[in-house]
Amino acid sequence: MAAHARGSAPEGKAFTLSQVTPGVLRAEGALTFATARAARATGTAALSAAATGPVEIDCGAVNPADSAGLAVLLDWLAVARGTGRSLRYVNLPQDLEALARISEVQELLQHGV
Repeated sequence: MAAHARGSAPEGKAFTLSQVTPGVLRAEGALTFATARAARATGTAALSAAATGPVEIDCGAVNPADSAGLAVLLDWLAVARGTGRSLRYVNLPQDLEALARISEVQELLQHGV
């Protein structure tokens, strides 16, 4: 399963979210204002389709990312919480970590719901 979020991403880096193993998703590409709307829908659909149990999203291949991307990650946490799922992020890029720290949501991103 690989889902793509289309948008005017820099250097043609579309955002993708693909299943690595049941319960583990890999986020890759731009998670920016240009791709945020589609990425949000992609992630929401992936969370709905994922097997029951905890979900982990590996963000190590997300590049670039901006505040809109941070908002998408926070929204996915809300979706997970609303459906009674456990979600956590691993390998957050430094730019997302910095934005999360400035926004005082770093702990939420690190520990998930």
